[in-house]
Amino acid sequence: MPTDQLNLFASDAPAQEPVVELGDMPGVARVQLEGSAALELDYGIPEKMAARIGVGTRVMVPLQNQKVPAVVIELLQSSEHRGKLKEVSSIVGSRPMFTPGLLKLADWVAEYYIVPVHRVLRAMLPQAVRDKPETFLTDSHLKLVKEPPADVLEKMHARAPMQARVIEELRRRKGEATLSELRRDLPSATTVVKALLKHGWISRSEIRVERDPFQTEEFLPTLPLTLTEEQQAAYDHVIGALQKPEEAKPILLHGVTGSGKTEVYLQAIAEVLKKGQTALVLVPEISLTPQTIERFKARFSEKKDSIAVLHSHLSDGERHDEWFKVQEGRADIVIGARSAIFAPLERLGLIIVDEEHEPSYKQEDTPRYQARDLAVLRGRIERCPVLLGSATPSLESFQNALMGKYDLVRMTKRTDGKSMPLIRIIDMRLQRRKGTGTTIANATILSEKLRTAITTRLEKKEQTILFLNRRGFHTTLDCASCGEVVQCQDCAIPMTLHKADNRLVCHICGARRVPPTKCPSCKEPGLKYGGFGTERVEAAVREVFPKARIARVDTDTMQRKNQLRDTLRDFRAQKLDILIGTQMIAKGLDFPNVTLVGVLNADTALNIPDFRAAERTLQLLIQVAGRAGRGELKGEVYVQTHAPHSPAIQFSRHNDFEGFSDQELEHRRAFKYPPYSHMVLVSSRGKHETQAEFTLQTLHKRLLQGLPDGTIMGEPTPSSLSKAHGQFRFQLLMRSDRIRPLARHIQTVMETLSPPPDILVTWDVDPVSLT
Repeated sequence: MPTDQLNLFASDAPAQEPVVELGDMPGVARVQLEGSAALELDYGIPEKMAARIGVGTRVMVPLQNQKVPAVVIELLQSSEHRGKLKEVSSIVGSRPMFTPGLLKLADWVAEYYIVPVHRVLRAMLPQAVRDKPETFLTDSHLKLVKEPPADVLEKMHARAPMQARVIEELRRRKGEATLSELRRDLPSATTVVKALLKHGWISRSEIRVERDPFQTEEFLPTLPLTLTEEQQAAYDHVIGALQKPEEAKPILLHGVTGSGKTEVYLQAIAEVLKKGQTALVLVPEISLTPQTIERFKARFSEKKDSIAVLHSHLSDGERHDEWFKVQEGRADIVIGARSAIFAPLERLGLIIVDEEHEPSYKQEDTPRYQARDLAVLRGRIERCPVLLGSATPSLESFQNALMGKYDLVRMTKRTDGKSMPLIRIIDMRLQRRKGTGTTIANATILSEKLRTAITTRLEKKEQTILFLNRRGFHTTLDCASCGEVVQCQDCAIPMTLHKADNRLVCHICGARRVPPTKCPSCKEPGLKYGGFGTERVEAAVREVFPKARIARVDTDTMQRKNQLRDTLRDFRAQKLDILIGTQMIAKGLDFPNVTLVGVLNADTALNIPDFRAAERTLQLLIQVAGRAGRGELKGEVYVQTHAPHSPAIQFSRHNDFEGFSDQELEHRRAFKYPPYSHMVLVSSRGKHETQAEFTLQTLHKRLLQGLPDGTIMGEPTPSSLSKAHGQFRFQLLMRSDRIRPLARHIQTVMETLSPPPDILVTWDVDPVSLT
């Protein structure tokens, strides 16, 4: 809404709105409206609210005859407006929902990622918190005030047996229970309790009930482990940073898989808690959260109720209650995915970003922030150390360490003293049908060497992980006559066959259709399937190893809540022999009995048109290989590929991250790619191809005018994914060694651009994907 249309002052205010002279007010609240871009307004603070309003408080304020939400960003003694101000209508919640540190972080995100600050503040609060703040579940807490004498209890058994049962149940529970607990065994407890209250046998009070996602879980306490020499050095470095946080640089902990990074995290956090401070732990994948939570709740068993979990797979009620556990200061440790970087922790003593290289730390929707980078910034704002851990650091973080911006701590050995797993490269171009009882189709999925290795593991009662980062049964359906590939009508990608329900599925928009019997283009019947996904792999493995206990982990199979957690626990308990999955099982997980890992198609990420393709391939291969040989038994990894001589595959074979980084960084430097520049990806998309292209061409011409020195800007081109969700997509790539002048230039140009109403223009600062 334009500022000149707002009725801000008393002369325009409706009669029912209270107004106050500045001299009569206890103060002025400068607020950021949650629903208006970059609009800050002043409101008077009613005297009755003065003690409860602070910086970070959410309030409702009058605007255009409505009550709208806002956030207090500053408290003033007076306002530059000499007229009469409207008053704050009400306070949302009993405590501020944003800490001063988070408000500073929001301002930085808004400027750096070129997004209105109100969008950032909105992203900082889970929707369940934003929509229904402090909507807690309650329950009746029942207490046995006095026990009926034996003769009274005997009569009660005869005349009111249900009342007697409630009394006895309370006695069994040491005199206390909640009404919901009693209802589980006594459905009519509500009515019975009223009678007992009337006679004074029990008392009742209302209590808050936490919707704890782990309330039924039992965690066996664990003790700190004896640190290896390398772990001790890493721990000492972190402790040094904790002692002088104002001088501490971010720490990049480069530790090979199995080197014990998690134990360093745990012992460092224990030191933080001793100082009365809090800790924030970010993990990249939901799949890593269950095991991380188990480790932390087991180690801090006396404080397990003060560990809060924040990620998108919780129910709305669970997210609401976990967030308020943090906001009310009852959580000492927060574990979560990227959005947990906004957890309203106070007294923050340490931030840990595990698997810091993971692209899932990048938010895909506005505001498109990078949680790893925000962790470093929040550490600077809160004056607390930041620990970034990975076996395969991002080249951005590694270069920062090489330049001295970060401290680099290396852990080169596994904690058990075992060597890294032996990695064997299998050239699938040479694969032929060999042996008996194996079809050609299965042979293209499982090479003879891999089949033999799996057989050996089954005989030894050892476990195997098979990794393929593609879902579905077949990944393509094409015509043998004309070569037409069956694509999604709304997206420019082939549709994937999911055999379980006999449907072709688009993995971009989710569209589903029955597989055609004739070519949609030439009408010939000669359609053939190609490629394979995890569903096809599962079928092949079950056919080749009919007695093996097998499970598949991908987004198609992990639909039920806690199903992923339960499957991983079954695998850890050795109730399964072979685990097949996508990247959900590729990193961070620790299974001591896994001695074999098979990578079924190492070329998937290499074929993506992205300058990070080789880096991603190396990271994924080293991470998935690290799942093998983590216990007492030696591990092996079989990598099946059609590009065995690729540098990413060869360097991963020797677990040589630094050798790869030397070569890759030299290549990046020559072409001025990150980390030697910042990148901005500007995109346009819409249902009309010509309009979308013309809009980006117009924007390109305007961006050329006054372009900051040192900026390299390409030409508008179709995106590598040229159509998605029925919209045509075009993109423009910009590179600069100074991002803030470029961001300000983009902001200025975008304010003058008026694209057609059905064309969406977006920009992504420091993108992790160029598709």
